[in-house]
Amino acid sequence: MKTLMIVRHGKSDWEFHSVKDIDRTLKERGINDGYFVANKILKKGVIPEIIISSTANRAFHTALIFSRVLGIKSASIIADESLYLSDVDEILSVIYACDDSLDRVMIFGHNPGFTELTNYLSHLNISNLPTTGVATLVFDTDSWTEISKSKVINEDIEYPGRA
Repeated sequence: MKTLMIVRHGKSDWEFHSVKDIDRTLKERGINDGYFVANKILKKGVIPEIIISSTANRAFHTALIFSRVLGIKSASIIADESLYLSDVDEILSVIYACDDSLDRVMIFGHNPGFTELTNYLSHLNISNLPTTGVATLVFDTDSWTEISKSKVINEDIEYPGRA
């Protein structure tokens, strides 16, 4: 089985209009939400073997927070610029490239691509993966290239406002 955890970055700071989009930082709320949701994931015991993150500051910072809480070495975080504001096909290319020896992968990135990916691979039918939202999908397959909606056997979503 393969477990994919799709994580939208935390709430970002729009205060400084001269900062490039890729360089925007997390707001304090985004940092706090990151620790809150990562601890919820930790309690569920679904720990990824690797983390792949967009190179955007806000996404990578969120990934670092999760790695600390989940006890994953920062060396296990892969920064992938193709996840920055990517569409479903670009995100799938990153996932399909994962080694099949890995069973649990966590990716960090952006909307609208991450909401569209969640809907493409699951039956959750969400209108928006919220900031710091995590869609966890389990597939009955041994290969990342074979993940699909028809092979999903478990799906869950977590986000800061969810009890």
